[in-house]
Amino acid sequence: MSILERVKAKSVDIMSVYRNLQETHLNRARASLRQALSWYGYLRKSGQLSSNPELLGLMKPELEALNATLNKLDSNVIRIAVFGLVSRGKSAVLNALLGDKILQTGPLNGVTQWPRSVRWQPSDKVLVELIDTPGLDEIEGESRADMAREVVHQADLILFVVSGDITRTEYQALLQLRRSQKPLILVFNKIDLYPDTDQGAIYQNLQQLGAGHPEAKPLLPDEIVMVAAEPAAMEVRVEWPDGRVTYEWETPPQQVDELKEIILNILNREGRSLLALNALIQARDAEAAIAQKTIDLREKEAEEIIWQFTKYKALAVMLNPIAFLDILGGTVADLALIRALARLYGLPMTSYEAGKILKTILFSSGGLLLGELGSSLLLGLGKSTAAITSGDNPSNITAFASSAIAQAGIAGYGAYSVGKAAQVYLEKGCTWGQLGASSVIQEILSQVDQNTILYRLRQELNIKY
Repeated sequence: MSILERVKAKSVDIMSVYRNLQETHLNRARASLRQALSWYGYLRKSGQLSSNPELLGLMKPELEALNATLNKLDSNVIRIAVFGLVSRGKSAVLNALLGDKILQTGPLNGVTQWPRSVRWQPSDKVLVELIDTPGLDEIEGESRADMAREVVHQADLILFVVSGDITRTEYQALLQLRRSQKPLILVFNKIDLYPDTDQGAIYQNLQQLGAGHPEAKPLLPDEIVMVAAEPAAMEVRVEWPDGRVTYEWETPPQQVDELKEIILNILNREGRSLLALNALIQARDAEAAIAQKTIDLREKEAEEIIWQFTKYKALAVMLNPIAFLDILGGTVADLALIRALARLYGLPMTSYEAGKILKTILFSSGGLLLGELGSSLLLGLGKSTAAITSGDNPSNITAFASSAIAQAGIAGYGAYSVGKAAQVYLEKGCTWGQLGASSVIQEILSQVDQNTILYRLRQELNIKY
């Protein structure tokens, strides 16, 4: 086998690995969404939701979003959205990719007034929806922010178009897009207007600024590309055989092949992984919103449950004379409290998961709850000793009562602390667990290759803005 044949065979093997990994990611994302929808469907059938029409109404947008996201996964259409300020040539870039002037362009600012989408099939195996957006600086106020958030939410990949050095407004917009947890390609358009030396200097500047954070590494070659989507006509001198000299206007050819190749490489290498990741991010946000609404609506009932367990635990510990049973009974009460809150919120919860939450609470409480266990044990031993030796001795009975009351107070405080902390963990942790959206996101990002744009995204998630 020749060197060329070996290189081709190795390339085929690598692409096969990428395809298999993408298929795994897509299947895991589908399973995660189906599990979530199945759980909320079970709650509705069991009457936990139908008996509370207010909560069901509040959940409706998020449940519809989960269904829509699953349908998008099944359709296998990858959405690429283009952003930028006015007159940067966003529509022209998309037209150049499409190979036809489908989207309107013109010399006036603000030709695109609302998001428009166009289907693009760059190869037999890839179907893309290109989304054109108005300039980020032409729609004022909250409507612009809402529009941008919605498009970013739906996009699997973002193109951010500039036409020279980044302005302050562009940099702020770029920071916002970077925080959306979506992969991004910086497109330097209108390079035909710059000499080669200026192009190089601007490119180097964009490499650093485009990363969106001073601590981030400069952009990689497939994260920044120079194009001339709609080159300006230029005057050329024509010398004729008869000696005549005339001047004519000619339009240079478009320069978008590199951008098209980069997009195709990304889609072939990790397109379905991008699709899966975006679906999971949407699912995670929807489930988190459901948890927040549920907790807000049932805050009074939760408070009653926490106080009920606080009183029962304090009373049981106070009356029990055996120190070991104080610790065991207190732990069982805390686990029961966590599960009771989970049932109230309509969240799936096993004894194992409740135990993990309790363990996390104990070790993240700054030692307060661990101190409660230690104090409970010491007071419990003192209480047990007083109970054994009490007889008719009033001083021993007094010692037992004092230890019991002190221990009951500590136990009650511990139960209340566990209940309040469990509320936070149940709200934030609703997307974790087996096949939870956050768990599968973490799983996908842990498997991506260093040569992928998803690997850059994994690094960005560790940066604190």
